[in-house]
Amino acid sequence: ALIKQFVTDVAWGDLDFLIVDTPPGTSDEHISTVEALRPFQLLGAILVTTPQAVSVGDVRRELTFCRKAGLRILGIVENMSGFVCPHCSECTNIFSKGGGEELAKHAGVPFLGCVPLDPQLSQSLEEGRDFIQEFPKSSAFPALTHIAQQILDTSQRSS
Repeated sequence: ALIKQFVTDVAWGDLDFLIVDTPPGTSDEHISTVEALRPFQLLGAILVTTPQAVSVGDVRRELTFCRKAGLRILGIVENMSGFVCPHCSECTNIFSKGGGEELAKHAGVPFLGCVPLDPQLSQSLEEGRDFIQEFPKSSAFPALTHIAQQILDTSQRSS
């Protein structure tokens, strides 16, 4: 009931997008969120994984949930995909690499890209600052802008 109230009773104003970030899983909250948003123009779901097999397995279940719920899957993003050294720009794959891309290929959905670990991104999120404006030279910047552009392109094609 809280999710439905949040969606229907908040004065959102004119929105281009409403992005709902949910934790992994296929719980009642996910079902309630989808049902509360169904009367509106739902673009679809973007699934986020990390490269590790455990995370990829969770997202595989999310794919199944989205399909059963009739949600279009816009694509998969692999988060924490390597750490780019801020001094030498060498990328170290701390958690392995490629799990998200492999899952996307297997599921037949777009792979939107990889976002490397970036302390500046974490810091800006924790402080509520605009990462894109403050850190355009970050290693995560091109990845995030590429992913965002693909989502915007998909949105325009759907309109």
